[in-house]
Amino acid sequence: MEIALHLGANCTDEDRLIRTILKNGAILKEHDIAAPGPGKYRRLLRETIQNLNGLPPAPDTRQIMLDSILSDETPDRIVLSNSNFICIPNRIFESGVLYAQTEFKLRGMLQLFPQDDLDIFLAIRDPATFLPDAFRKSKSETFDEFMAGKDPFDIRWSDMIERILQVAPHLTLTVWCNEDTPLIWDEIVLALTGLPQDTKINGAHDLLATIMSNEGMNRYINYLNAHPPKTLSQKRRVIAAFLDKYALDEEIEETVDLPGMTADDIQELSDLYEEDVQRIAAMDGVRFIGV
Repeated sequence: MEIALHLGANCTDEDRLIRTILKNGAILKEHDIAAPGPGKYRRLLRETIQNLNGLPPAPDTRQIMLDSILSDETPDRIVLSNSNFICIPNRIFESGVLYAQTEFKLRGMLQLFPQDDLDIFLAIRDPATFLPDAFRKSKSETFDEFMAGKDPFDIRWSDMIERILQVAPHLTLTVWCNEDTPLIWDEIVLALTGLPQDTKINGAHDLLATIMSNEGMNRYINYLNAHPPKTLSQKRRVIAAFLDKYALDEEIEETVDLPGMTADDIQELSDLYEEDVQRIAAMDGVRFIGV
Protein backbone atom coordinates (compact mmCIF):
# COMPACT_ATOMS: atom_id res chain seq x y z
CA MET A 1 0.00 0.00 0.00
CA GLU A 2 1.13 3.55 -0.73
CA ILE A 3 0.85 6.11 2.06
CA ALA A 4 1.13 9.75 0.99
CA LEU A 5 1.92 11.97 3.98
CA HIS A 6 1.74 15.74 3.66
CA LEU A 7 3.60 16.82 6.80
CA GLY A 8 3.78 20.60 6.54
CA ALA A 9 5.49 22.80 7.01
CA ASN A 10 3.55 24.80 9.58
CA CYS A 11 1.98 28.01 8.27
CA THR A 12 1.94 26.87 4.65
CA ASP A 13 -1.40 25.21 4.11
CA GLU A 14 -4.12 25.92 6.68
CA ASP A 15 -5.76 22.64 5.60
CA ARG A 16 -6.75 24.01 2.19
CA LEU A 17 -5.02 21.12 0.44
CA ILE A 18 -6.84 18.35 2.27
CA ARG A 19 -10.16 20.20 1.88
CA THR A 20 -9.69 20.28 -1.89
CA ILE A 21 -8.72 16.60 -1.92
CA LEU A 22 -11.81 15.64 0.09
CA LYS A 23 -13.96 17.26 -2.62
CA ASN A 24 -12.73 14.54 -4.97
CA GLY A 25 -13.88 11.50 -3.01
CA ALA A 26 -15.72 9.88 -5.91
CA ILE A 27 -12.78 10.36 -8.30
CA LEU A 28 -10.36 8.98 -5.71
CA LYS A 29 -12.53 5.94 -5.09
CA GLU A 30 -12.55 5.14 -8.81
CA HIS A 31 -8.74 4.89 -8.62
CA ASP A 32 -8.62 2.94 -5.33
CA ILE A 33 -7.33 5.96 -3.41
CA ALA A 34 -8.61 6.88 0.06
CA ALA A 35 -8.48 10.28 1.73
CA PRO A 36 -9.91 9.80 5.23
CA GLY A 37 -11.02 12.77 7.27
CA PRO A 38 -8.22 14.24 9.41
CA GLY A 39 -10.09 13.39 12.60
CA LYS A 40 -9.50 9.71 11.90
CA TYR A 41 -5.73 9.82 11.97
CA ARG A 42 -4.10 13.02 13.24
CA ARG A 43 -4.43 12.38 16.97
CA LEU A 44 -4.13 8.61 16.49
CA LEU A 45 -0.78 8.86 14.67
CA ARG A 46 0.60 11.49 17.03
CA GLU A 47 -0.24 9.62 20.21
CA THR A 48 0.83 6.22 18.85
CA ILE A 49 4.24 7.48 17.75
CA GLN A 50 4.74 9.32 21.03
CA ASN A 51 3.72 6.31 23.10
CA LEU A 52 6.05 3.98 21.20
CA ASN A 53 8.90 6.44 21.83
CA GLY A 54 11.14 4.70 19.32
CA LEU A 55 10.33 1.13 20.43
CA PRO A 56 9.03 -1.44 17.90
CA PRO A 57 5.22 -1.68 17.81
CA ALA A 58 3.31 -4.90 18.43
CA PRO A 59 2.96 -7.08 15.29
CA ASP A 60 -0.72 -6.25 14.82
CA THR A 61 -0.34 -2.47 15.29
CA ARG A 62 -0.30 -1.70 11.57
CA GLN A 63 -3.58 -3.49 10.94
CA ILE A 64 -5.20 -1.92 13.98
CA MET A 65 -4.15 1.52 12.73
CA LEU A 66 -5.45 0.87 9.21
CA ASP A 67 -8.76 -0.47 10.52
CA SER A 68 -9.21 2.70 12.57
CA ILE A 69 -8.28 5.03 9.71
CA LEU A 70 -9.97 3.29 6.80
CA SER A 71 -12.95 1.39 8.24
CA ASP A 72 -13.79 -1.22 5.58
CA GLU A 73 -11.76 0.28 2.73
CA THR A 74 -8.81 -1.51 1.11
CA PRO A 75 -7.26 1.14 -1.14
CA ASP A 76 -4.02 1.07 -3.06
CA ARG A 77 -3.10 4.51 -1.71
CA ILE A 78 -3.95 6.54 1.40
CA VAL A 79 -3.65 10.34 1.54
CA LEU A 80 -2.87 11.87 4.94
CA SER A 81 -2.28 15.55 5.67
CA ASN A 82 -1.22 17.34 8.84
CA SER A 83 0.81 20.55 8.85
CA ASN A 84 1.52 19.94 12.53
CA PHE A 85 2.69 16.35 12.01
CA ILE A 86 6.27 17.06 13.07
CA CYS A 87 5.40 19.60 15.76
CA ILE A 88 3.27 22.57 16.73
CA PRO A 89 4.65 26.05 15.95
CA ASN A 90 6.27 26.77 19.32
CA ARG A 91 8.52 23.69 18.91
CA ILE A 92 9.73 24.42 15.36
CA PHE A 93 13.20 25.44 16.59
CA GLU A 94 13.40 23.17 19.60
CA SER A 95 17.02 22.74 20.72
CA GLY A 96 18.00 25.39 18.16
CA VAL A 97 17.33 23.03 15.22
CA LEU A 98 14.78 23.49 12.43
CA TYR A 99 12.22 20.75 13.10
CA ALA A 100 14.37 18.75 15.49
CA GLN A 101 11.66 16.07 15.79
CA THR A 102 11.73 15.25 12.07
CA GLU A 103 13.74 12.06 12.42
CA PHE A 104 11.77 10.82 15.43
CA LYS A 105 8.39 11.31 13.73
CA LEU A 106 9.47 9.75 10.43
CA ARG A 107 11.03 6.74 12.10
CA GLY A 108 7.76 6.32 13.96
CA MET A 109 5.81 6.26 10.70
CA LEU A 110 8.23 3.78 9.19
CA GLN A 111 7.87 1.54 12.24
CA LEU A 112 4.10 1.68 12.11
CA PHE A 113 3.91 0.92 8.37
CA PRO A 114 7.07 -1.08 7.59
CA GLN A 115 5.66 -2.91 4.56
CA ASP A 116 4.14 0.15 2.89
CA ASP A 117 5.56 2.71 0.46
CA LEU A 118 5.73 6.09 2.19
CA ASP A 119 5.57 9.23 0.06
CA ILE A 120 6.47 12.46 1.87
CA PHE A 121 5.19 15.88 0.78
CA LEU A 122 6.63 19.12 2.13
CA ALA A 123 5.91 22.77 1.38
CA ILE A 124 8.67 25.19 2.33
CA ARG A 125 8.41 28.95 2.83
CA ASP A 126 10.57 32.04 2.75
CA PRO A 127 11.85 32.57 6.34
CA ALA A 128 11.16 36.29 5.92
CA THR A 129 7.41 35.52 6.06
CA PHE A 130 7.53 32.09 7.70
CA LEU A 131 9.19 33.30 10.91
CA PRO A 132 6.77 36.10 11.84
CA ASP A 133 3.74 33.94 10.99
CA ALA A 134 5.00 30.94 12.97
CA PHE A 135 6.03 33.17 15.87
CA ARG A 136 2.52 34.66 16.04
CA LYS A 137 1.01 31.18 16.18
CA SER A 138 3.43 29.92 18.81
CA LYS A 139 3.03 30.29 22.54
CA SER A 140 6.44 31.90 22.88
CA GLU A 141 6.51 35.19 24.75
CA THR A 142 9.49 36.58 22.83
CA PHE A 143 11.02 36.03 19.41
CA ASP A 144 14.29 34.89 20.99
CA GLU A 145 12.41 32.29 22.99
CA PHE A 146 10.72 31.08 19.82
CA MET A 147 14.04 30.79 17.94
CA ALA A 148 15.62 28.83 20.83
CA GLY A 149 19.10 29.95 19.87
CA LYS A 150 18.74 29.39 16.12
CA ASP A 151 20.13 32.22 13.98
CA PRO A 152 17.48 33.22 11.40
CA PHE A 153 20.23 33.66 8.81
CA ASP A 154 21.26 30.02 9.28
CA ILE A 155 17.86 28.55 8.41
CA ARG A 156 18.21 26.10 5.53
CA TRP A 157 15.30 23.91 4.46
CA SER A 158 17.83 21.84 2.55
CA ASP A 159 19.37 20.74 5.87
CA MET A 160 16.02 19.39 7.04
CA ILE A 161 15.46 17.67 3.71
CA GLU A 162 18.87 16.01 3.89
CA ARG A 163 17.92 14.66 7.31
CA ILE A 164 14.68 13.24 5.89
CA LEU A 165 16.60 11.48 3.14
CA GLN A 166 19.10 10.09 5.64
CA VAL A 167 16.31 8.56 7.73
CA ALA A 168 14.58 7.03 4.72
CA PRO A 169 16.58 7.26 1.48
CA HIS A 170 14.15 4.86 -0.19
CA LEU A 171 11.03 7.01 0.14
CA THR A 172 9.69 9.53 -2.36
CA LEU A 173 10.06 13.13 -1.23
CA THR A 174 8.13 15.89 -3.02
CA VAL A 175 8.87 19.54 -2.22
CA TRP A 176 7.45 22.87 -3.39
CA CYS A 177 7.56 26.52 -2.37
CA ASN A 178 4.52 27.87 -0.58
CA GLU A 179 4.89 31.09 -2.57
CA ASP A 180 4.26 29.15 -5.79
CA THR A 181 1.14 27.26 -4.72
CA PRO A 182 -1.38 29.44 -6.62
CA LEU A 183 0.43 28.57 -9.85
CA ILE A 184 0.83 24.84 -9.18
CA TRP A 185 -2.19 23.99 -7.02
CA ASP A 186 -3.68 21.27 -9.22
CA GLU A 187 -0.20 19.77 -9.77
CA ILE A 188 0.23 19.43 -6.01
CA VAL A 189 -3.20 17.84 -5.61
CA LEU A 190 -2.50 15.33 -8.39
CA ALA A 191 0.95 14.51 -6.99
CA LEU A 192 -0.34 13.96 -3.46
CA THR A 193 -3.31 11.86 -4.50
CA GLY A 194 -1.46 9.95 -7.19
CA LEU A 195 -4.25 10.58 -9.69
CA PRO A 196 -3.37 10.54 -13.41
CA GLN A 197 -1.95 13.86 -14.63
CA ASP A 198 -4.86 14.46 -17.01
CA THR A 199 -7.50 14.12 -14.27
CA LYS A 200 -9.92 17.03 -14.00
CA ILE A 201 -10.19 17.62 -10.27
CA ASN A 202 -12.83 19.44 -8.28
CA GLY A 203 -11.44 22.50 -6.54
CA ALA A 204 -8.55 23.04 -8.94
CA HIS A 205 -8.97 26.80 -8.44
CA ASP A 206 -9.71 26.81 -4.71
CA LEU A 207 -6.53 28.59 -3.69
CA LEU A 208 -6.54 30.96 -6.65
CA ALA A 209 -10.06 32.07 -5.72
CA THR A 210 -8.82 33.27 -2.32
CA ILE A 211 -6.34 35.74 -3.83
CA MET A 212 -8.09 36.86 -7.02
CA SER A 213 -11.14 39.08 -7.43
CA ASN A 214 -14.45 37.54 -8.48
CA GLU A 215 -14.24 39.37 -11.80
CA GLY A 216 -10.76 38.02 -12.37
CA MET A 217 -11.79 34.45 -11.55
CA ASN A 218 -14.74 34.61 -13.92
CA ARG A 219 -12.57 35.97 -16.72
CA TYR A 220 -9.88 33.37 -15.96
CA ILE A 221 -12.33 30.44 -16.10
CA ASN A 222 -13.86 31.75 -19.32
CA TYR A 223 -10.40 32.13 -20.83
CA LEU A 224 -9.44 28.56 -19.90
CA ASN A 225 -12.65 27.22 -21.45
CA ALA A 226 -12.02 29.13 -24.67
CA HIS A 227 -8.25 28.56 -24.78
CA PRO A 228 -7.31 25.35 -22.92
CA PRO A 229 -3.56 25.47 -22.17
CA LYS A 230 -1.57 22.73 -23.87
CA THR A 231 1.21 22.52 -21.28
CA LEU A 232 1.67 23.12 -17.56
CA SER A 233 4.08 25.97 -18.19
CA GLN A 234 1.51 27.61 -20.46
CA LYS A 235 -1.15 27.32 -17.77
CA ARG A 236 1.19 28.88 -15.19
CA ARG A 237 1.80 31.83 -17.50
CA VAL A 238 -1.96 32.34 -17.87
CA ILE A 239 -2.46 32.26 -14.09
CA ALA A 240 0.43 34.69 -13.59
CA ALA A 241 -1.05 37.08 -16.15
CA PHE A 242 -4.47 37.10 -14.49
CA LEU A 243 -2.95 37.49 -11.04
CA ASP A 244 -0.94 40.44 -12.27
CA LYS A 245 -4.19 42.18 -13.18
CA TYR A 246 -6.77 40.83 -10.73
CA ALA A 247 -4.92 39.76 -7.57
CA LEU A 248 -6.34 41.01 -4.26
CA ASP A 249 -3.56 43.14 -2.83
CA GLU A 250 -4.65 42.53 0.76
CA GLU A 251 -4.30 38.77 0.23
CA ILE A 252 -0.92 38.67 -1.48
CA GLU A 253 0.94 41.49 0.24
CA GLU A 254 2.55 40.61 3.55
CA THR A 255 3.93 43.02 6.10
CA VAL A 256 7.12 41.49 7.45
CA ASP A 257 8.02 42.54 10.98
CA LEU A 258 10.82 40.67 12.72
CA PRO A 259 12.24 42.02 15.99
CA GLY A 260 15.61 43.70 15.54
CA MET A 261 15.71 43.25 11.76
CA THR A 262 16.04 45.94 9.13
CA ALA A 263 14.65 45.92 5.60
CA ASP A 264 18.09 44.84 4.38
CA ASP A 265 18.07 41.94 6.83
CA ILE A 266 14.68 40.80 5.56
CA GLN A 267 15.92 40.97 1.96
CA GLU A 268 18.96 38.90 2.90
CA LEU A 269 16.72 36.21 4.40
CA SER A 270 14.80 36.04 1.13
CA ASP A 271 17.98 35.94 -0.94
CA LEU A 272 19.36 33.08 1.16
CA TYR A 273 16.05 31.27 0.73
CA GLU A 274 16.21 31.58 -3.06
CA GLU A 275 19.70 30.07 -3.00
CA ASP A 276 18.43 27.26 -0.78
CA VAL A 277 15.52 26.56 -3.13
CA GLN A 278 17.93 26.13 -6.03
CA ARG A 279 19.96 23.72 -3.94
CA ILE A 280 16.86 21.70 -3.04
CA ALA A 281 15.63 21.53 -6.65
CA ALA A 282 18.93 19.94 -7.64
CA MET A 283 19.08 17.41 -4.79
CA ASP A 284 19.06 13.70 -5.54
CA GLY A 285 15.99 12.02 -4.11
CA VAL A 286 13.82 15.13 -4.31
CA ARG A 287 10.93 15.66 -6.71
CA PHE A 288 10.63 19.44 -6.83
CA ILE A 289 7.44 21.03 -8.14
CA GLY A 290 8.42 24.51 -9.27
CA VAL A 291 7.45 27.20 -11.72
